[in-house]
Amino acid sequence: MFKHVLLPTDGSDLSRKAAGAAIEFAKSIGAKITAFTCMDEYPFLQSSDAGHQTRKTFKEHAETDARARVNEVVVAAEAEGVICDTDMTISSVPYMDIVEAAARHGCDVIFMASHGRRGLAGLLVGSETQKVLTHCTIPVLVYR
Repeated sequence: MFKHVLLPTDGSDLSRKAAGAAIEFAKSIGAKITAFTCMDEYPFLQSSDAGHQTRKTFKEHAETDARARVNEVVVAAEAEGVICDTDMTISSVPYMDIVEAAARHGCDVIFMASHGRRGLAGLLVGSETQKVLTHCTIPVLVYR
């Protein structure tokens, strides 16, 4: 069936729960996992305002946070005997990077959390999960 699972994570509680379920799923079918996260792009305009982080400091903090997110998955996967690689990108459009990461790593399924926006908020704002579902050509398992 599936041999390689892409597991996007944003560090949220629901994302952590989805990671646990994805690891259990991968273990049960003998698949490997690639833990994936997107770092935000530098949000400030170049200016003389010293009230915000420099681009370099922002990037260092973003990389540290991103590594912590994917390493958390690696540790949990290794504890269950599941092979786990990692990948990170800088993006302002995470759903596109998720779809591209799945293709880049040869993943045959994406396992991701749903952040559950409902009603008008879901229609207006949407979610990265919804966008992945509508733009992806491989199966997507959504954890709620």
